[in-house]
Amino acid sequence: MFHRTELPDGPRVISARLPGSRSVSIAAYVLAGSRLETPAVAGVAHFMEHLTFKGTARYPTSRAISEAVEGVGGSANAATDRESTVYWVRVPRREAVTAMQVLGELVVRPRLADEDIDQERTVIVEEIRSYLDDPSEYAQMLIQQAMFGDGALGREICGDEAGIRALPSQAIRDFWGSMYRPSNTVVAVAGDLDHEEAVALASAAFGSGDGVHPSFEAAPALPAGPRVLTGRRDTSQAQLAIAVPALRRDHPDAWNLAVLNAVLGDGMSSRLFLGVREEKGLAYDVSSGIVEYADSGALEVSAGVDPTSLPAAIDAILLELVRLADEEVPESELAKAKAYLSGGLELRMDDTRHLASWIGGQEALHDRVFTLDDALAAVEAVRPAEIRRLAGELFRDEALRMAVVAPARHLRGLDAHLRLAR
Repeated sequence: MFHRTELPDGPRVISARLPGSRSVSIAAYVLAGSRLETPAVAGVAHFMEHLTFKGTARYPTSRAISEAVEGVGGSANAATDRESTVYWVRVPRREAVTAMQVLGELVVRPRLADEDIDQERTVIVEEIRSYLDDPSEYAQMLIQQAMFGDGALGREICGDEAGIRALPSQAIRDFWGSMYRPSNTVVAVAGDLDHEEAVALASAAFGSGDGVHPSFEAAPALPAGPRVLTGRRDTSQAQLAIAVPALRRDHPDAWNLAVLNAVLGDGMSSRLFLGVREEKGLAYDVSSGIVEYADSGALEVSAGVDPTSLPAAIDAILLELVRLADEEVPESELAKAKAYLSGGLELRMDDTRHLASWIGGQEALHDRVFTLDDALAAVEAVRPAEIRRLAGELFRDEALRMAVVAPARHLRGLDAHLRLAR
């Protein structure tokens, strides 16, 4: 499924060929995320991601960058996470050289001009304000604080408004100079391109250069924040998030957790969707998801409900957690969850964008790179007894954390419902 080459003092290159594909997707994972920040420079990793698109040595303006990609029908974007920042470009196969050049420019040759930094401060401040104005985003900010505390894993990746306004320009350049190094980058290529060509293109675009290899403080013992955090917003819908500590990335139970999550709240056939929405009519949107880092993780449930239904929604969600811990998932239900999870993996592998993300993310952040067949076999190996055991270990009263964003009058007394009734 893939080939891998580690260039001397250069990026690791991993590629997967899709014969006949008319597109090529390239993703560059820089091992520099918000977890590397100190409180004094919180938000610098995300700020750096914004600045790369303001101009580079070869493409001196944001317009020049966008025209290089969109001018051939392609697309490009980036995202900052807590342990990495990823840049990606998807173009027609014939434009693979351009795609790799653009990524190399963004990562190793950004301008970082003072005028661009000053202008982008305002843009990022508006981004932060938009998240605070969005109740669902605000609830996510609060649940991260409740679970991971006030350290790097609990802080908002964008930082806060005061910090962004005060962030020194030199701090941004220092972050780039120490972290955005070719040897600290993984380049993933997916499309009808052989590995030797992918390596040659990456070597030419990124060059070589070693630097500071990132390290971060160990995750705190979880949960690390308050049991309940609330946000007052005069909205017609309340946003609710409930979480428990889960597993670190690459934990031996990782695939058991993936299937547990599929049963619980991933998709319209999940227990949360069928029970909380379809049977009880308590939510329009309800789902669960996994958060994972190198040494910690969490399982989260999110829902949007009528503020008057908050107590009933909390009770209904916790009931589904209890069921997973107290009863084995029937084989027929487990088979459907496995088919949902496996089928989704197979379908995504036909798209070069998802395939590049799959191999690049694993090479950058995981202990090993799973082929599709590896992943399908791991899903199939999950057994009901293992899901029940894991649920019993994770779902404990003392582990529960909750965040709620709603009108003030509906926030009282909710902590009394945060109990697993057995």
